[in-house]
Amino acid sequence: MSDIAGELARVREAFDRPTLRLLDRKWAPFVLAVFKASFSRDRRSVQADRLHTQVDAYLADLRSIGSEVPGKNGRALCVQWMNDQWLYRETGEDDEEQYSLTSHALEALLLVDGLSRDRALISESRLTTIVDTVRHRATQANPDRDERIRRLDLEIAEKAAERDRLAAGGEIAAASNDQMHEGYANLIDLITQLPSDFKRVEESVAGMHRQIVNDFRAEERPISEVLDEYLSKTDALMSSTAEGRAFEGAFVLLRNDDLLSELKNDLESILLHPFALELSAADRRSFMGTVSLIRKGVDDVLTQRNGLTTTLREHIVNHDVVKDRELERLLREINKELAVWMQTAGPRSTVTAELMPGTLELEHLRERFYDPGAHKAPPPLEDVSAFAPEPPSLDAMRTQGGPLLEELRDAMVTAFTDRGAASVGEAFNSLEPEMRRPVEILGLMQIATQVDAVRHTDAADALTEDFETVRPDGTRRTFRVPRITLTDDATAALAALNYGPDHD
Repeated sequence: MSDIAGELARVREAFDRPTLRLLDRKWAPFVLAVFKASFSRDRRSVQADRLHTQVDAYLADLRSIGSEVPGKNGRALCVQWMNDQWLYRETGEDDEEQYSLTSHALEALLLVDGLSRDRALISESRLTTIVDTVRHRATQANPDRDERIRRLDLEIAEKAAERDRLAAGGEIAAASNDQMHEGYANLIDLITQLPSDFKRVEESVAGMHRQIVNDFRAEERPISEVLDEYLSKTDALMSSTAEGRAFEGAFVLLRNDDLLSELKNDLESILLHPFALELSAADRRSFMGTVSLIRKGVDDVLTQRNGLTTTLREHIVNHDVVKDRELERLLREINKELAVWMQTAGPRSTVTAELMPGTLELEHLRERFYDPGAHKAPPPLEDVSAFAPEPPSLDAMRTQGGPLLEELRDAMVTAFTDRGAASVGEAFNSLEPEMRRPVEILGLMQIATQVDAVRHTDAADALTEDFETVRPDGTRRTFRVPRITLTDDATAALAALNYGPDHD
């Protein structure tokens, strides 16, 4: 038999995966369009009811332009996609159900994105990446000490020669826009594969979590066997799969602050090249978010792994090993007694046994004992008074407060009696800057009301005047206020107003 049968079996197995099932469906373009419109690198989860409403809106929009769409509503479609392993529903931090894309859906989106954009084909950037990676791995794989030293000496000589050339004033060859575009496309191909890789690791850990919980609940195997299986699966996941190795590498990267800082600086340097002006704002923002993408993927995996570890710890802590040993010893004794009885009993022998065991007469036993640690006072608060900011002065606080009624009264009396001011606005504009805050206008309106000042607000003689105010920071602003004048009686009443400490 030729190899075609084996190849056919492998292809059929690939088509049975949720990724290719999604691409092979009639409504695949609609489903992928909904996923691209609803989810993004910055929006990994969508609240369940909101996604149902969004899908209903997408269906209505497409029907309005004559496009053929599925006949179900948004909720039914989301449930169907969840059963097809394209969506995953979980409870978020606020106890609300939310949807997120599975690794299969992310792989399908990655394939569609790769086919819909310009891919990095055979280019200097891609070939350089291959050559550099092969050289680095070959150096690591060769155990010959002399050969490794030779390679390092050669690399050091090349770097030293280039440094000396630049230090001597040698020309720096700037990369062209075409070269930068090729390198950028190559990087994007690598970066866009990260979300699905992280999601596969997260789903693998979540599957291990579900399996271990089921094993604990079934109680069909010893707890030590379940733990051994968990440890072996964890080692295999992180060392034997490409996704696990990618996660371990990303985890090492995030623990190296210097390397992470260099990565951020390198990304910024790439976007400072003139070729970046041809990229869209979304492309630049997505490219600069590479570090955040790696950090978010690692955090998601660690969250799943921490949940699994918590489940193991709680089960081990709550598992009563002594009680299990006593039960096991009792069962062995019962089996031993039964074996002896079966050897000596006749064909019709019977054993009298109570239907229900009798009640034990026991006194009350204390379940909790005094714990001195429960009555300890909390630790003293840390004294952070040395880090408190300097409080503002009284004068600075007064500049941010309400109108200075007493000072305004004295200033208005002086302006109308000594300087012969014609109106309140003219008197206000002649005051010192610290007395011309915008809030002082409200104080003048209050004073004018108390002394029955004349306001020119009738339609026949409606007049306004400008109040030139000065804020505490020195900025100026003009307010237009109805013209107010004071009669001699009003001026006398103004002088009699009391705004002192005994003012009610």
